[in-house]
Amino acid sequence: MSHGASDLALWLFLFLIVMPRNLFLLFALLVLVSCGEDSKHFKIEGRLLQMNQGEFYVYSNDQCVDGIDTIKVQGGRFSYEIPCSSPSTLTIVFPNFSETPVFAEPGKKVKVDGDASHLKMLKIKGTKDNELMTSFREHIATASPPEIKRYVEVFINDHADSPVAIWLLRKYFIATSTPDYAAASKAIKALQKKLPDNASLKLLAQSVEKLKATSVGNRLPAFTTYDINGSAVSSSDLSVGTAVILVWATWSYDSSDMMRHLQELCQTTKLKVLAINVDPSKFDCRSYIKSNEVTFPVVCTGDMFDTPVLKQLGLQSACDLLLVKDGIIKGVNLSPSNLDLQLGK
Repeated sequence: MSHGASDLALWLFLFLIVMPRNLFLLFALLVLVSCGEDSKHFKIEGRLLQMNQGEFYVYSNDQCVDGIDTIKVQGGRFSYEIPCSSPSTLTIVFPNFSETPVFAEPGKKVKVDGDASHLKMLKIKGTKDNELMTSFREHIATASPPEIKRYVEVFINDHADSPVAIWLLRKYFIATSTPDYAAASKAIKALQKKLPDNASLKLLAQSVEKLKATSVGNRLPAFTTYDINGSAVSSSDLSVGTAVILVWATWSYDSSDMMRHLQELCQTTKLKVLAINVDPSKFDCRSYIKSNEVTFPVVCTGDMFDTPVLKQLGLQSACDLLLVKDGIIKGVNLSPSNLDLQLGK
């Protein structure tokens, strides 16, 4: 060791001995921070053109986020950081109610860049999975629905070790008006070989098994639940005549739009409705019910997607929907116009 290096080492040793305790802790913290990212957090930094101020929501089906969080936008920029001990999938809900996934990893940071008027072309960089999702989003920008499904199949085959494959599988094979549960089950088994400990995949596998029982042509599974006022509602109540079971949230435009449509139908038909709310706040749910004069039963436990009746039925997202006629399931995940067609309106 040179004289210069040995002198520096001696100076640092003496400095640490005489340093007051609080300064020593600060010094140690600075050293730790300089060594790299916090290994127990995940951070999102972003910029959105055409949006100077505002806010949007973020939630997670695998409980990485407790309930619903709000991300504030100031001067077109935003920053969001959460504790993160294992890989998970976040869902961002933008002001126009469109949703996009962000794949979180411990100790990582991603940058979001886009135009608020063209959110389908959002770019997220910083980790392999988010960049894969960005590439896929660009790839399907002008593709037709059949082409997109083929692209999803290829992606799942090529990237079976990525959580992006799980998200695409759910969106394009399960959460559609024509779900393919057989293909979904086959793909899930292939993915589980690559991701045996993935919590989202385990949840999806359990959900698909339940959803097979609620596919078109099957009888509505038996269940009993309680609405937000404590009144019992059972499958037998919905098995005579025509009924709709809807999963909804105040922050989901599609499901809130369906709530309004169902309220209109109830006023002109004998349709029965059970709405299952996945907001974390019963107060928000009650406020919506009151301000919109909802007349049919609404379940809200505050457990979001862990609501027991949702687990019984395998339903996992807003706005999942079951159309039931005399106890037999006749339609799933229908749009308002397709629901009207099924009802003969």
